[in-house]
Amino acid sequence: MAVCLATSVAAAVVAADAFTLAWTHSIERVRWEEAWRVEHGGLVLERVRVRGHGAGMEPAEGAVLRDGAWVWQPRSRHAVLRLTRSPYTADYEWCEEGGPCVPLAALIASDGDVTELRACPGGSAAP
Repeated sequence: MAVCLATSVAAAVVAADAFTLAWTHSIERVRWEEAWRVEHGGLVLERVRVRGHGAGMEPAEGAVLRDGAWVWQPRSRHAVLRLTRSPYTADYEWCEEGGPCVPLAALIASDGDVTELRACPGGSAAP
């Protein structure tokens, strides 16, 4: 499987069956982690972990407090994930299962606007 990433100026393909996106909320300074799976031409949000809550970060109904973080399993399916990347906040982190986390900029440069993620057509085609 593969994930296609695209901005207005660049495109990249990352081989991945699953990955985690992590970031720190710009106001609350709280870490947010979303575990995603690539499945049947889409992205499935498997699990969310939030180390606290605040403005726009309320735990979902059914969330459980586990090891200091609220955790829940939305299992929602998405054709496209749009990430707003600003030069005024820290970048998203891309974490592969069992591997280190790297800034998203290590995979694709930001254009200061939106980066789109989607399952690559056929599992490995370019975006």
